[in-house]
Amino acid sequence: MAGKWTPESWRSRPIQQQPDWTDPKALADAEAELRKYPPLVFAGEARNLKASLAQVAAGKAFLLQGGDCAESFAEFSANNIRDTFKVLLQMAVVLTFGAACPVVKVGRMAGQFAKPRSDKTEKQGSLELPSYRGDIVNGMEFTPDARRPDPARQLRCYNQSAATLNLLRAFAQGGFANLQKVHAWNLGFVSKSPAGERYQELADRIQECLGFMAACGLTPEAIPALRETDFYTSHEALLLGYEQALTRVDSTSGDWYDCSAHLIWIGDRTRQVDGAHVEFFRGVKNPLAFKAGPSLSTDDLLKLIDTLNPANEAGRLTVICRMGADKVDKLVPLIRAVKREGKTVVWACDPMHGNTIKSSTGYKTRAFDRILAEVRGFFAVHQAEGTYAGGVHFEMTGQDVTECIGGAQAIDEIALADRYHTHCDPRLNASQAIELSFEIAELLKREREALAEPRVALAG
Repeated sequence: MAGKWTPESWRSRPIQQQPDWTDPKALADAEAELRKYPPLVFAGEARNLKASLAQVAAGKAFLLQGGDCAESFAEFSANNIRDTFKVLLQMAVVLTFGAACPVVKVGRMAGQFAKPRSDKTEKQGSLELPSYRGDIVNGMEFTPDARRPDPARQLRCYNQSAATLNLLRAFAQGGFANLQKVHAWNLGFVSKSPAGERYQELADRIQECLGFMAACGLTPEAIPALRETDFYTSHEALLLGYEQALTRVDSTSGDWYDCSAHLIWIGDRTRQVDGAHVEFFRGVKNPLAFKAGPSLSTDDLLKLIDTLNPANEAGRLTVICRMGADKVDKLVPLIRAVKREGKTVVWACDPMHGNTIKSSTGYKTRAFDRILAEVRGFFAVHQAEGTYAGGVHFEMTGQDVTECIGGAQAIDEIALADRYHTHCDPRLNASQAIELSFEIAELLKREREALAEPRVALAG
């Protein structure tokens, strides 16, 4: 039986992927300052997301989760936030229109600053320094000063997250998401790509539908869902001191919520059942997720589900699968175990992290074909098992980067050097993300048609 939970009970558990803070007083001061700050999100918003994810778990909606691999101070700007939001809107429209399915939109934004690393240190020549762990911890520059973990960075991350959320709320509710602007969402460089042209055709069809609806009196002014959208934030909750400092009691329910984001997830490296991250997560009422890589056993999967969602609440827990294109079959025993035990989860596919390679030119990259192959394999496994492939999780950006090879743009290994801007992992650019959304829409449409088909029992 799990012991009594408190916001600090995680501190007595073994913890992975933490910086070596060299100044305990500075760390304590930063966390004390954060505890004074207002919440970034609100409990009611998190409950709304949980209700929407319950619809996903029931096969009645689809989860689209995407955004930066790691947010940074250097790339922080209103234009970058707007452009990533635009691409997510475009992807959601493609999925909604193509598969006649509501889409729950969750950004990897306004808090995705910390990154786990394979090695604690990095060596260049004779100099060995701490690894870069995201702007919330240290800087990318390979100097002793930049790589020294600095607790004060957490305060800057809070302020950047607050500004990002402010803009996202304005975009989602202030008219920017109005479907009548479906053409305007097409970014300049995307509109000239094959994916942009395909999107333009879709936008034309949507505009025709809106014209018909307006003639019937169904206008954005009369129907809020046509002029605004619900948009939620998420991040990997890696630095538990930061998360604890932003964890508050909801005055309406008396429950604890981590108010740093609507949804938080545990990474594949930190999902130890007896570890600090699982201990912290089990006590907050946010929608939760954890990454499931090829090393996850069915026993540990079920223990994680029981620990994080003991009441088996729909919408509480998402399993984000990141197997790699050639290991999708490892999903089969996990899906069967969950189905056998009657557990309710959202199954989502992260086709990015299991398909990272090093190019011949030395860049870390991901191949579009392998990303698509894992998505297709994910849908195929669920169709074979009679379960619902409920979502996707991407690292992507609205910028015109060249970080992932392939796609209709035919980015090759030589072209990676043109605009390789990521602070950590390679991201899909806007054109690749939209291209992928058309492929997913077809898969989702077929999945929903198959689930809707009546099963007729044949007499022997």
